[in-house]
Amino acid sequence: MSFKHTGTVNLETERLLLRRFEFNDIESMLNNWIADSTVQHNYGEPTYETKNSVKELLVKWISQYESKSFYRWAIILKETNENIGQIAFCRVYTEIETAEVEYCIGQTYWGNGYAPEALKAVLKYSFEKPEFNKLEAFHRIKNPKSGRVLQKAGMKNVSNVRRFEINNEKPLGEICYAFTRQDYFS
Repeated sequence: MSFKHTGTVNLETERLLLRRFEFNDIESMLNNWIADSTVQHNYGEPTYETKNSVKELLVKWISQYESKSFYRWAIILKETNENIGQIAFCRVYTEIETAEVEYCIGQTYWGNGYAPEALKAVLKYSFEKPEFNKLEAFHRIKNPKSGRVLQKAGMKNVSNVRRFEINNEKPLGEICYAFTRQDYFS
């Protein structure tokens, strides 16, 4: 195995472009997802309601692209060139070649299969290029739609994920998923 971080690189699917965030994403982020309290609550993040607050967030994210262990993609709908969400590795455990994936899509775009399409592209990339051993995710019990996204992408229900294991905790109110390199290549 030759695990080596590659960072956020462009990925493309039939309908989506996954790329690094840019400052010209601010308007569509505000219009499509980052100011929406429902989306952000399900995602576990605060809302950002002004151009300045989104710009401050993007300054942080964009500066982190210098690190090869930083993975955060803007989800761009090719048809309209709109930023409709994001997908990222919110935690990377290099020592065990595992990452925790998170994602969100604006409500207007729910039900069109964009989240599983983006997740499948990230799964494929993560096992073929940097060669992660495992991707993990969880969703809150109160957000079963996120669980369906994980299942559609092929992730499997597991009893725990690294985030909770580190603190010697069991998930309470969360349902955990994982997908391994072996799953991908079998």
